[in-house]
Amino acid sequence: MITTDVLIVGSGPAGGAASLFLSTYGVDNIVLTRYGWTANTPRAHITNQRTIELMRDMGIEDKVNDNGTAHDLMGQTAFCTSLAGEEIGRIRTWGTHPRRLADYTEASPCLPCDLPQTLFEPILVSTAASRGAQLRFNTEYLSLEQDDDGVTATVRDRLSDTTYQIRAKYLIGADGGRSKVAQDIDLPMAGAMDIEGSMNIVFEADLSRYVAHRPSVLYWVLQPGAQIGGIGAGLVRMVRPWNEWLIVWGYDINQPAPVVDEAMATEIVHNLVGDDTIDVKLKGTSVWSVNHMYAERASKGRVFCMGDAIHRHPPSNGLGSNTSIQDAYNLAWKLALVLKGQASPELLDTYNDERAPIAKQIVDRANKSRNQFGQIFRALGMTPDAPAGRTIESRKDDTPEGAAQREELRQAIELKDYEFNAHGVELGQRYKSSAVIEDGTPEPPYERDHELYYHPTTWPGARIPHCWLTRGSETVSTLDVVGKGRFTLLTGIGGDAWVKAAQSVSEHLGVPIEPYVIGPGRELDDLYGDWARVREIPDEGCLLVRPDAHIAYRSFEQPDDPTGALQQAVSALLGRA
Repeated sequence: MITTDVLIVGSGPAGGAASLFLSTYGVDNIVLTRYGWTANTPRAHITNQRTIELMRDMGIEDKVNDNGTAHDLMGQTAFCTSLAGEEIGRIRTWGTHPRRLADYTEASPCLPCDLPQTLFEPILVSTAASRGAQLRFNTEYLSLEQDDDGVTATVRDRLSDTTYQIRAKYLIGADGGRSKVAQDIDLPMAGAMDIEGSMNIVFEADLSRYVAHRPSVLYWVLQPGAQIGGIGAGLVRMVRPWNEWLIVWGYDINQPAPVVDEAMATEIVHNLVGDDTIDVKLKGTSVWSVNHMYAERASKGRVFCMGDAIHRHPPSNGLGSNTSIQDAYNLAWKLALVLKGQASPELLDTYNDERAPIAKQIVDRANKSRNQFGQIFRALGMTPDAPAGRTIESRKDDTPEGAAQREELRQAIELKDYEFNAHGVELGQRYKSSAVIEDGTPEPPYERDHELYYHPTTWPGARIPHCWLTRGSETVSTLDVVGKGRFTLLTGIGGDAWVKAAQSVSEHLGVPIEPYVIGPGRELDDLYGDWARVREIPDEGCLLVRPDAHIAYRSFEQPDDPTGALQQAVSALLGRA
């Protein structure tokens, strides 16, 4: 029988990332996928700041950015009657508006990019393989059995039709929106599947004359009486600027899925582009459904699910692959500590406590964003409840009604900020679990909209705020100091007792803790003064940061016995109290 520490079912963003993180942490793992290679269509693509931060921690940020479309080409999202037709409005997206760009650059050392899944997955799995992961393609997961010591999975080699078993200490189900692993462990699910029908058409065509002057990832085409429930919308999505594209079109989910042949696909492309003379090279078509479903629990026993297995939603907000990769990041360091005997298996329960609420949040947010297109359609007279006589053309009228329509349209497009600039949704997770030690302070209030804006804080459970520090002649982010599979302790001048405490606790518990004093004359200095502004503790206090860059413990003072205080905190969060 084949054995491993962790068996990962699925090589998509969640499974590939889980393998990368575990391999980097020195954990044996096997990835299996029923397919012959990674993704064959560029489904997911928006790669947000948090995901790029994780790739930075893994040492492959440059590889991601080099293969992606840069941030400055992502943001002129347009609403039009066709690419060649009349433009109705624009919104600056993914933090490209000058006001929002400041929020994004202040929040992270990284900027978003657009990296199609066809390019991202090979980066994840190839890097994982180079660090020790084993990959088995054309291998289908069939079933599992759990016991007190591990999981036995039965799998089938699809090339030889050979069935065999893999024995693992833990199993990760990252097998997508129809997850058999989630079904086999009977995860409780809420919501509904198959609520709308969509199709993807991937093609090559030089559309630069229609888009290069307004570079963006997304171009929304609004046409009265067209598809998608008769509302009239289609999406032209950039895959590679400006000659590879993906069109999203709709169909009635209550009818059989259409057969999208070459003639039909070409007609849809010509219609949405608004030019039937362009040369279209079809690369593939597929049909899929819109879902609104999430798992109320993400694990059972020694089996953990992540990615689309626990959050199934439309691509609105670009949250799918990002949340999947972040699921993996949350679990990987915990598995590593447990497998190395440095933490109790109780630590693994916090994966469910921390990520199941995120699954619900992003499923609800993505579907809410999808529904918020209704205001745009109403403003253009494309819904039954629109004022009589309103059309796309009537917004041009020099009348009180025309003025009211223009204002309604402006507000409707502005509402899409919640889909395209939801910075707080992307960066603002604050975990609550036994892997976070409360410090007795109330959760900091949100001074601005909590979905649109990220609110940095060192409140336990939050991601450590980014700011720039100096290390000799080098400028580094706080996020460069933490991570790397180990805990980090940060204190100021006067906090040297915390450093000794970290060294003592690390040695006693056998858990790596890297301590730093931040201040003049120390290895790290706060020359910009930004750390003093965001740390929310005095010099003599400390922050203990988890391997995933979330605050585990915070102290505002140096107690009489800092070693005892720190050991109690670390033992508690590791389940070793």
